[in-house]
Amino acid sequence: MPSFKLKRILFKFLSLISVIRGYNILVLIVAQYLAAIFIFSPKKSLRNILFDVDLFYIVFATVCVVAAGYIINNFYDVRVDRINRPLKSNLDNYVKQSTRLNLYFALNFLGFILGWLVSWRAALFFAVYIFAIWFYSHKLKKYPLTGLISATVLTILPFFAVFIYFKNFSKIIFVHAIFLFLVIMVRELIKDLQNMKGAIVNNYDTFPVKYGESKTKYLSISLLLLTLFPVGFLLQYPALSYMQYYFYLALVTLIFIGFYLWKSTERNQYRMLHNILKLLLLVGVLSLVFIDTSLLVEKVIDRLN
Repeated sequence: MPSFKLKRILFKFLSLISVIRGYNILVLIVAQYLAAIFIFSPKKSLRNILFDVDLFYIVFATVCVVAAGYIINNFYDVRVDRINRPLKSNLDNYVKQSTRLNLYFALNFLGFILGWLVSWRAALFFAVYIFAIWFYSHKLKKYPLTGLISATVLTILPFFAVFIYFKNFSKIIFVHAIFLFLVIMVRELIKDLQNMKGAIVNNYDTFPVKYGESKTKYLSISLLLLTLFPVGFLLQYPALSYMQYYFYLALVTLIFIGFYLWKSTERNQYRMLHNILKLLLLVGVLSLVFIDTSLLVEKVIDRLN
């Protein structure tokens, strides 16, 4: 009996991690702190950043609101996921729908309160973000262009909380944001190609459903070509330092994705391309430490002292 209860608790825990996309949440935390250390506040010591209470509140609030967003998105997509991701859907069902919804409201409330502890502007930002995620899950994602653009914006928006907090408005940050916007939009289009079957069954007018696979590929490849402009600018920027090698890798990867996407016709091929783009974005997050390796050494030494 104890063994059965332990297994049940374990499955519920794994189910909850699956619903809130634990992997994505972990990457978000790492990305926000690395961006804070190496981009938004390079002159601050590592200690000051890691023990900045307001920054902790912002990151924690972001985690709560994004996790709640995954819950409400899962709630509206339950029928779609049964078709597109049956294994994940079965795992998610170990936690009751009512429990998930209660957690959704609790996380959003906590995120808003944490924002309020920083400032009323931060609280307003998270309140708007909470509404935007709900509106996207409930309405916008069912339409081709609005769904595509809003999904991309909502993915990037958490970084604006940290961006606004440090008030670091530089050209390199703006160009990097354009690069991320284009890559994430391509990823969303490929994900829609991968999930066409579920979208058709549930009357979702995603871009591939509305305009077909060929036009979706044309748009994706056009966006991939547009990434050449921000990458070209960033590679000429001296402050990029060793992170330039990431963008060389990104160029090769995106060219490969463009060619392979044009020839792809099966769901597994789209899934592979989607995963490659996720990996590319993850490597990009981790590559932030190479923007200035001397800065990293200085911060570590300062921390030791």
